[in-house]
Amino acid sequence: MAINWFKYSAPTAFYGLAGKLVPWFAWSSAILFAIGLYISFFVAPTDATQSEAYRIMFIHVPTSILSMFIYLVMAFYAAVGLVFNTRLSSMMATALAPTGALFAFISLWTGAMWGKPMWGAWWVWDARLTSELILLFLYFGFIALHASIDDPRRADRAAALLAIVGSVNVPIIYFSVKWWNTLHQGSTIKFSGTSMHIAMQQALFTMLLACWTYSVAISLLRVRSIVLERERNTQWVAELEEVRS
Repeated sequence: MAINWFKYSAPTAFYGLAGKLVPWFAWSSAILFAIGLYISFFVAPTDATQSEAYRIMFIHVPTSILSMFIYLVMAFYAAVGLVFNTRLSSMMATALAPTGALFAFISLWTGAMWGKPMWGAWWVWDARLTSELILLFLYFGFIALHASIDDPRRADRAAALLAIVGSVNVPIIYFSVKWWNTLHQGSTIKFSGTSMHIAMQQALFTMLLACWTYSVAISLLRVRSIVLERERNTQWVAELEEVRS
């Protein structure tokens, strides 16, 4: 029997689906984090050049990738909501922003922890570091702009424009090490010709998957709260068991 996936574009239907998916992604994230951290700190060998300090990479790289990826997904949902006036798309964009901001912050902080022993400084105005900092400010700007407007529909449109324009910064972050002479090293994850130890690769990809499943779980949980807030005066919300209790 074919499933009509389009029905889940309505907040009423998506609310129930999200509630069923959250535990699966949350538990998967917890298990993957446990496995990934164990491999990162107890299985992966010591790097010959960077010694033990390189282990920060297992947190820094996944959070950096997710900070960029989430922004593009957020901008996509915001654009869909702006063009097609779909409420759920705008809600998803709003739900993704805090998680993206969290990953951008962790990326910058862990990068500073790695930079101190490697470069001798917590921060340098490197092209990649600066563009990642701008990404964090874009997240903050999206959240602040949306919160500053009382009308949710107007807030969605205004924040969507900022998200779409700000998406130009993502390729700048990614290609900055190729376009400019920077201190930051090149891509850590390569699909061919990598000399990285297999345990390092396993740790890196496990942590990346853990961050991704966490992002899905927390965003679905957050979008359910947004749906309840915006639909609080409707009959279907009043009939929900969790609302009545």
